[in-house]
Amino acid sequence: NFIPCAGNFGDLDSKLIAAEVPGADGILFDLGVSSPQLDFPERGFSYREDAPLDMRMDPGNNTKTAAEVIATYDEPDLARILSRYGEERWASRIAEFIVKRRAIEPIETTFQLVEVIKAAVPAGARRSGGHPAKRTFQALRIEVNDELDVLERGLEAAIRWLNPGGRIAVLSYQSLEDRIVKEMFAREARDCICPPEVPVCTCGHTSVLKVVTRKPVVPSAAEVAENPRAKSAKLRVAEKKH
Repeated sequence: NFIPCAGNFGDLDSKLIAAEVPGADGILFDLGVSSPQLDFPERGFSYREDAPLDMRMDPGNNTKTAAEVIATYDEPDLARILSRYGEERWASRIAEFIVKRRAIEPIETTFQLVEVIKAAVPAGARRSGGHPAKRTFQALRIEVNDELDVLERGLEAAIRWLNPGGRIAVLSYQSLEDRIVKEMFAREARDCICPPEVPVCTCGHTSVLKVVTRKPVVPSAAEVAENPRAKSAKLRVAEKKH
């Protein structure tokens, strides 16, 4: 009854075809990063451990590392991904400092990058809001693994594969992912997705979902006390229309 298929959310179409699954009554996306991956310093995900800047979820199928992003992206592109994927207030300044430092020496380890970030973020800003490298490391991880585009492709595939009355549930752990899920559920629950300024519908879009959770379900205080990593979790559910 259980068929494991290695892949990511963007592979959902090909994996279900290969497994000869005709349709799904329920699909669960857990968007959390695997704790063992974060807990192994050599994977380069943590800003608290010195290690090579890797950050690949699947090294066997992904050749681009965080070190290569740091070494090859120009300053505007670095600033863009730090701002978009990390929602980093100091994105432009951090990108500027990265480009200046790499001109002197390669930035190849997590602690080298943390040192650059600490130099870029003003002292006053470093005293609040958690570790100053947190948002930059998140942005690099998302960029290296193409996480947001993969999520969108996976959600679109999942909605197609749901049987009538079937449900899709998504657990997200950060605002960028939750926003994608919220907006896609809302879009697929509407009959028209034309821009508001268009007076007459021309899109021909038909709603296929009913949103079950108008607001996301969040963990209780007791659940967070038992599992602190669940603190930021948000669960959204939608149902395929008959």
